Amino acid sequence: MNNKQIAFAGVWNKYLPAIRILIKKAITKEQIIGINQSDIEKAVGIKKSGYRFSINFIKGRPELLYSNNDIARGLINVLSEDEVIKECLTNSSCTFLFNSKYQLQIKNTPLQTDDKSPAIQSPLPEETASIMLQE
Repeated sequence: MNNKQIAFAGVWNKYLPAIRILIKKAITKEQIIGINQSDIEKAVGIKKSGYRFSINFIKGRPELLYSNNDIARGLINVLSEDEVIKECLTNSSCTFLFNSKYQLQIKNTPLQTDDKSPAIQSPLPEETASIMLQE
């Protein structure tokens, strides 16, 4: 991690207990947490930075690398190191949206299982199928 990612990780660690709770609540309804603007500004020394990002976690892993986005990378690192959050994210698809109003939105979508494969059925009734085989 570079210095900015470390600084942002410190900010996200501050909000980690609340994020844990909101990830669990996001199973039923989208959740939003306000991040103190001054926390972000102190971390990088820039005022009114206007950071925005969207991170999709699928089965516990971020969909993209976000190598050029230090604030997103900091959040990914903090979430990936927390055992409680890792377990929640493993069983779902979760999106984290951070907007220019310093709000982190958490949306959770349960993963679809492949166990519901349709049964193979004969397109014809049994009698018709047996008649066709006799010819």
